[in-house]
Amino acid sequence: MSPLPDQLSFRRLQDYVAAMERERGFDGETALQKCLLLGEEVGELFKAVRERTGIAVDANAPPTSIANELADVLNFLIAIANRFQIDLEEAYRAKEAANSLRRWK
Repeated sequence: MSPLPDQLSFRRLQDYVAAMERERGFDGETALQKCLLLGEEVGELFKAVRERTGIAVDANAPPTSIANELADVLNFLIAIANRFQIDLEEAYRAKEAANSLRRWK
């Protein structure tokens, strides 16, 4: 697998994740499986945030990294988007356009 390019668009990142999943044999996992795995990763992210902010965690558990867990969450979000052929950049831009019309306060 080729390394990630320095300049990365959403589209290139989505293509990279799709290729990485094929190479590692994860491309057969369903959207539901990816959602469940995402849930696990979000839990690990929350644990890392608890550790960083001084909230007690299991002292026997290995320490976790917020950066690593965020990367894992992003990976699963992208994999789910790919399962549904959703262009994340397009979706994000459309959502932000809609949000810009909302009154927030």
